[in-house]
Amino acid sequence: MFEQLGVEKDVEVSIIKFETESATKALLIIPHVHPGPFRNVGSSLLPSMLQEALERKFGCVAAVPHGLLGHELDVASQKHVKRIISTVVNASLSLKTSASLASPLFQARREDATVCSQVFGDCALLSLSLAPKTTEDLPQELGEFALNEARKRGLSYAMVINAHNSLNGAVPFNKAVEELQKAITESLRHVSALEKLPVRVGAAKTVPKEFGLKEGMGPGGITAITVKVGDKTFAYITIDGNNMVPELREKILSTIKALGIDLGEVFTTDTHAVTALVLTRRGYYALGEAIPHDRLVEYVRKTVEAALSNTEPVKVGYTVEMVPRVKVIGEKKIIELCSLVDPAIEKAKHIAALIFSLTGLVLALLVFWLF
Repeated sequence: MFEQLGVEKDVEVSIIKFETESATKALLIIPHVHPGPFRNVGSSLLPSMLQEALERKFGCVAAVPHGLLGHELDVASQKHVKRIISTVVNASLSLKTSASLASPLFQARREDATVCSQVFGDCALLSLSLAPKTTEDLPQELGEFALNEARKRGLSYAMVINAHNSLNGAVPFNKAVEELQKAITESLRHVSALEKLPVRVGAAKTVPKEFGLKEGMGPGGITAITVKVGDKTFAYITIDGNNMVPELREKILSTIKALGIDLGEVFTTDTHAVTALVLTRRGYYALGEAIPHDRLVEYVRKTVEAALSNTEPVKVGYTVEMVPRVKVIGEKKIIELCSLVDPAIEKAKHIAALIFSLTGLVLALLVFWLF
């Protein structure tokens, strides 16, 4: 059904490759498509499918955090998901690694906005969060804003992760975007001026067997990429889930600090494989709602510890790969379809813009209609 309703769009995938003298150490992939709409439909399983394909090809740890986009970029069919995966695998194979220097990770805060930035060669990697306020889908315009700010400072790339790491009520959209823009500018201004030093990377993955989709944990499990620059160590933690309760992020960051991590951030993939499986208001559990915090934090601690134990010098490569003519569902089609189900959707269009986008609301109604 979605294949017939979908619209074609060229989509980007950001790739960062960490490579030792003999092998690929880790891959960080940011797809510019949304992992939805639900269960195994469309691109809901894309993060773990992409992760599995890269692990199989390279024998390395692969992390696939969320990008800047919403349900309008749900992929319409598995055929197009496979095209994206094939393109990313091939691009990663041919990607050369030449950058051996990196800046420390720097964190800027503006009111509710937190932006972490690190520079590898002439590529800035940023993560955006509003935690402990809600951090849900964020607009693509923030990526364009970050790229323009990076280029002002002599950088060629700006790859942006939506940390998607706190579910805590609604947040005014315009105010959140303004705060994030200010934090992006401050973070890039500061990090671009920092001295770059040789970089060492560790990586590890854990898939907890005791938790599954119904508890909010996707098949991709937990990945940790640790980055050591000078005498400072940083950690990027990605969990295959659809957001998390706000206090869980704080517990994780506090725990890894005790391991010697100077600064880090926690991401979720926003996998929608966990949705429409349980009878809750949202139809899924965010991480930390059904999984005991102490158990999940302990899994993260062990994963970071494992990554720290295999840290070694790397070179870094990065690119943005274009996948042409991907069939996505499109916001207009979702709204049109759901408006047939419930005319009340039309009223929702006039609600003040919130971080919970209209497409998210519409899609939730679609899920319950279909199931």
